[in-house]
Amino acid sequence: MKGLNGKTAMVTGGGSGIGKAIVEHLLEYGANVVSMDLNNSGLSELMEKNPGRLVGVDGSVSNEEDVKRAVETAVEKFGQLNFGFNVAGIVKTELIIKQDVEDWKKTLDVDLIGVFLCIKHEARAMRNNGGGAIVNIASLNAHVPMIYGSAYVAAKAGVEMLSKNAALELAHYGIRVNSILPGLIATPINTNVLNDEVTYGKFKERIPLNRAAKPDEIAEPAIFLVSENASYVNGTSLVVDGGWEITGYPNLADLSSEDSAFNFAD
Repeated sequence: MKGLNGKTAMVTGGGSGIGKAIVEHLLEYGANVVSMDLNNSGLSELMEKNPGRLVGVDGSVSNEEDVKRAVETAVEKFGQLNFGFNVAGIVKTELIIKQDVEDWKKTLDVDLIGVFLCIKHEARAMRNNGGGAIVNIASLNAHVPMIYGSAYVAAKAGVEMLSKNAALELAHYGIRVNSILPGLIATPINTNVLNDEVTYGKFKERIPLNRAAKPDEIAEPAIFLVSENASYVNGTSLVVDGGWEITGYPNLADLSSEDSAFNFAD
């Protein structure tokens, strides 16, 4: 990957899952990292191994002051912000006719409005140093609907189009914006699905590679998109799903929303 050594990245949701994998790989490529998460405890070992190059900031992407503080930390600590990886997200699953409106709003607050706030403040910082690159983690569900997932799919579809709009607006400042659309990933949020043979089997039937991805398999494409290797890639959506999109989403209608295997963890 070209152009990462000595640069500075902000990663939301860096305490676990895809976000943590992105943090790990950025450090390996020589970048400095500010990770913003509600809980950065999962990064303690990485902080010890990379003193001075990894800073954790506790905060929520749905709180604009927290986002501003994280961006300011990156600039104050490392002099500038070059890359943004907006990963943090939640899932609140339920049928439309049963879903509580507050859960719907909370999903959009974190998964969509949170991405907007991060783009807004990351781009302001990048504009001051002549440009940069942003990658937003959307989802395969931006394209493929999911029973029990109306709030999530709506938010992730919004993230994909927001990314394209940001790419259009921010190119003037030398800032590229792209999105990654992952399929099923072996992360803590999917633990219940992966541990339930019946549910996981339904997913694998639709994935030609017949497995969930490792977080590393999302981190590397995401980092590629901010690198100089992708210097002419702007406003695109990269689906990283093992071929899932070409087969469609599993029919989960026969699984109760109260089934522990389909109650995603926050």
